[in-house]
Amino acid sequence: MNQPVIGLGDEHARIQVFIASRPPLAEYQQLQAMQPLQRGDIARIASETGNHWRKIFNVYAKLIFALQQAGINGDNNQDVFGFTRWQDLRDQQLLQAGSGQALLFSPPSLSPDSTKIRLLLAKGYAQTLGLSTELIWLDNDFALHKASGLVLCPYFDYRQLSDIKIQRLVEWLKQRAER
Repeated sequence: MNQPVIGLGDEHARIQVFIASRPPLAEYQQLQAMQPLQRGDIARIASETGNHWRKIFNVYAKLIFALQQAGINGDNNQDVFGFTRWQDLRDQQLLQAGSGQALLFSPPSLSPDSTKIRLLLAKGYAQTLGLSTELIWLDNDFALHKASGLVLCPYFDYRQLSDIKIQRLVEWLKQRAER
């Protein structure tokens, strides 16, 4: 029996990010399904929970912005929104219905799915899931779980997933998509 998919964003997301924690607000701690965010939700979560979740959303927006600039668009409607700044993407599209993006609190399926970009945040989460010994390291920061296609990625924090590392990840994902 499949586990329910729990998280924030588009339930049909082609860009899925798996994270071990949830925003420390009652509505998200109790969440049992996918919930798209509405405009203003990210700012509210960040203001009510502090800098940690602000960084997660900012780094996610930077990644999506970089993917869209590279021609990798997770939007299910195939529209190019034409954002000129990642901040606008964060505030107007990130994790909303139809965005093609999800931040998932439920563990990832280990079934391969080549139609999606699936990122697992942090080595510690991979260890918790028992995946550490099955990873193929691409470099010091990124690894691939070959059986599932999951990409282990540094945590969404400015120091751990810097702009330079985001560009490396985008280039690798673009090469992978072209194969």
